[in-house]
Amino acid sequence: MRALVFHGPGSIAVHDRPDPEPGPGEVLLRITATGICGSDVHGYTGENGRRHPDQVMGHETVAVVAGGALAGTGLAVGDVVTVNPVLGCLACPACDAGEEQTCPDRRVIGVDPAISSAFADLMVVRARNVVPLAAGIAEERGALVEPLAVGYHAARRGGCGPRDAVLVLGGGPIGQACVLAAHRLGAERVVVSEPHPKRAALVASLGAEVLDPAEVVAGSAAALGAAPTLVLDAVGSSATVRDACAASARGARIVLVGMNEQELTVPAYAISTAERQLIGAFCYSREEFASTARWVAEADDRVDRLIDGRVPWDGAAAAFADLASGASDASKILIRPAR
Repeated sequence: MRALVFHGPGSIAVHDRPDPEPGPGEVLLRITATGICGSDVHGYTGENGRRHPDQVMGHETVAVVAGGALAGTGLAVGDVVTVNPVLGCLACPACDAGEEQTCPDRRVIGVDPAISSAFADLMVVRARNVVPLAAGIAEERGALVEPLAVGYHAARRGGCGPRDAVLVLGGGPIGQACVLAAHRLGAERVVVSEPHPKRAALVASLGAEVLDPAEVVAGSAAALGAAPTLVLDAVGSSATVRDACAASARGARIVLVGMNEQELTVPAYAISTAERQLIGAFCYSREEFASTARWVAEADDRVDRLIDGRVPWDGAAAAFADLASGASDASKILIRPAR
């Protein structure tokens, strides 16, 4: 098979690798398309230190079942599926509760260098992590389930509901997912802080009002009709946490889903005296991923707007380089292995 192999910061290329062989409890998948995540780009540049030489990355994927241990799984060869990339230990209280994202021994497909992941023609996955998609679904939507589930989990962590005035900080792919998740949970008033014109236009097409970050503290209450009661921070920096506190209502919930900085300076006084809540969000529960896979099949065409680039194998390395350098302003590029 062909696979996109990371060599080290700034270097990635397609190579031939042996076809993987599924073991007990594993399913062989033939990859249809895999999205380039921001964390993949940060791994490619060396910024986050979470990708390693000789690794095959990729975790936002849609595929077709090609074989493996299918008995008793409900899966059949030819089924269109996506993959929940969070692998729990299956023996701890978190896994028992379906909260593998909080398992202390979790592994994540596309992050763990020992797992050959979805930027490849073929991938082997634990059967319980293979999630079937509805018959007749536009297949590319399957590659959006993972980022959409991240946004959905963040909105649920914040208790998002119809009465909320929602501020989303950052209009990149996770910010876009947060907008759709807020609408999915009934919120009608959503404002997004985003400086980039193309991303701002995309977010506006999803049904949110867009503010420049310089205006968000002064302008969000006017745009929403009230100070934000829920802030979904899809950037994750000291500056955005400060903006979240300065812009939001007393008692607001602030959900940190972005990971721009590993350590933050937090305005503790603004949190404690106004009894704001700072809430962490990482990935998604098993049920949130599965329910998003069901939801995406029925969602309106706004979902399809999230994909703004597609490349075959011979364009994959250039796509990474362009995203890393800023030469590309695409939000979501799919790598599609040629048939």
